[in-house]
Formats: sequence, structure tokens, C-alpha cells
Amino acid sequence: MHYYRYSNAEVSCWYKYLLFSYNIVFWLAGVAFLAAGLWAWSEKGVLSDLTKVTGLHGLDPVVLVLVVGIVMFTLGFAGCVGALRENICLLKFFCGTIVFIFLLELAVAVMAFLFQDWVRDRVKEFFENNIKSYRDDIDLQNIIDSLQRINHCCGAQGPEDWDFNIYFDCKSESKSREKCGVPFSCCIPDPA
Repeated sequence: MHYYRYSNAEVSCWYKYLLFSYNIVFWLAGVAFLAAGLWAWSEKGVLSDLTKVTGLHGLDPVVLVLVVGIVMFTLGFAGCVGALRENICLLKFFCGTIVFIFLLELAVAVMAFLFQDWVRDRVKEFFENNIKSYRDDIDLQNIIDSLQRINHCCGAQGPEDWDFNIYFDCKSESKSREKCGVPFSCCIPDPA
């Protein structure tokens, strides 16, 4: 079998190492995300008992960090090795995946615009489920508190949404000190 070899490099060294340096940063960021996600799960005790993953009713933010880390790690690795070794297969995988992610984001944005009412209902349902799980996961609690502080809001639609949580519900038989209240992140800080 006869292989054709080019007399000079197909790709300019400038482009090759520029793509490599970009992807090495991307790959290291993916490693950092993976490390942070695995560390967070080990702190929660999820790595020692994987059934805790299914026990949460709301969103575990660590899952999002791990998924982003896996995608970044894979793409960064494919881009680094593909650029450095001039591996066309890895570069096509890298390019195709980036294009696929872009098209997926574009499709989600168009669908969200076309079906605004349905998206609004799903987002409201998502926030209500996370409000129910507010005290179950400290990471989820911190994210909800940050969102409420930054956006100067309380709950998904209003303070009455906190009645979905058993610790804040007035009608529940709970002996919580927070009964009939809202989290501190809902309160307006007193400048005095």
C-alpha cells in the first residue's frame, strides 16, 4: 500500500500551537471542574454511597459541574492531541462537537422563544421542586440564596412559594423555628 506524504507540514506551526495552547487551557479547566465536582461529592459522602444521588428531589449543582467538566475534559483532550499530532480524526471530532453544541444552544434558544409559556411553566415547576428540597442539600440552598439576593426576589413567583417547603409552611405540623417565614435571603437588608 502506498502512503502519500507531504513534503511540508499541512498546517502552519503558528495555527497548530495556537490551537494547542487554547485547548490546553480548556482541558485544564475541565480537569479543574472534574476535581471540584468529585471533591464536592466526596465531602457530601456521595462517593461512599451512590444512592444519595437519587435521594435528592431537586437539582444537585455538583452534577452540573461534573457534566461540564467531562465535556470540557473530552473536548480539550481531543483538541490538544488533534492539534499537536495533526490527527484529522480528533480534529473533526472536536470541530463537530463544538458545532453540535452551538446548534443545540441555538435550537434551545429558538424553542424557548417559540414556546415561552411552556418554558415558563417548566421553570416555575423546577424552582418549586428545588424550593421543596431547600434544606436537603447545602449546595442547592446556597445557590437559591445567591439567586434571591442577586435578583432581589423571594421564591419562584413570590414569598408564598415557600409554603411548598415543610420547614416554612404554616399549615404543616412541623415544629420548625422557620414556620410561616422565608429564608434570610428573601429579606431586605437594613442599611442601619
